[in-house]
Amino acid sequence: MKILILDLLREPMHGYGIMAELEGRYGMKLSAGTVYPILASLRRSGLIEVTSRGEREKKTYVITEKGLDYLAEHADDLAEAKRRMRAYKAFLELGGDELRAAFKELFESVDELTDEQRARIRELFTGCARELRLVLLGGGSYEGD
Repeated sequence: MKILILDLLREPMHGYGIMAELEGRYGMKLSAGTVYPILASLRRSGLIEVTSRGEREKKTYVITEKGLDYLAEHADDLAEAKRRMRAYKAFLELGGDELRAAFKELFESVDELTDEQRARIRELFTGCARELRLVLLGGGSYEGD
């Protein structure tokens, strides 16, 4: 995430602007508790600096020459991070956010599941995995059948 935030700071931006950009571009909803420690780390490393304090004491961050050099040296890492985040956003647009929420609920209650619920969930997972593979293969029959 650090490299994506560093890349965004080619243009001066405040923390909440960074959060909005990450959500808009990549579907990532990060909290202030995640973003501001990253900004502090980037600043300590000399990769970004605070350029001004705008209205209501908002700090504006921008990349430094050292940060630009870092991005140039890690261009492949940045490209891979962007590729993964675009894939993540596409996953969310396919309904992945709903699936992620359902898995979270499952993880939180897995210890309380009955044997019948466990069996049904196992069936659902197996069927879903099979159907996804069929879709990804463009149709046809599943190899396991």
